[in-house]
Amino acid sequence: MKNQVTSIYKQAERFADITKKSIISGNIVRAKKCLALAERLFINGSIETKNAISNVYVFSVSSFMEVRHCNISHLFPQTLKAEYIKQVNTSGV
Repeated sequence: MKNQVTSIYKQAERFADITKKSIISGNIVRAKKCLALAERLFINGSIETKNAISNVYVFSVSSFMEVRHCNISHLFPQTLKAEYIKQVNTSGV
C-alpha cells in the first residue's frame, strides 16, 4: 500500500509538470484538458487520489501560476478552484 500511495503522489507531481509545461508553451487548450481530468479524478477518485490531486497537483499548479502572475480563475474547473481557495484560506495568504 505504501508504494501505491507514493506512486499516486509521484503521478500527481508528473501530471502537474505536464500541465505547467502546457501553460509555459502557451498550449492553454491542453492545460484546460489536464485540469478537467484532474477535476474528474478529484471528484471520482479514491481518498488517496483526492489527497494527491489536492495536496500535490492543485498546490503545484496554483503556486506555479501565482509566481508567474497568471489568472487562475478562468482556467481552474469549479471543484478544483474551490479546493485552491480552501488551500489559500488555510495558509493565511
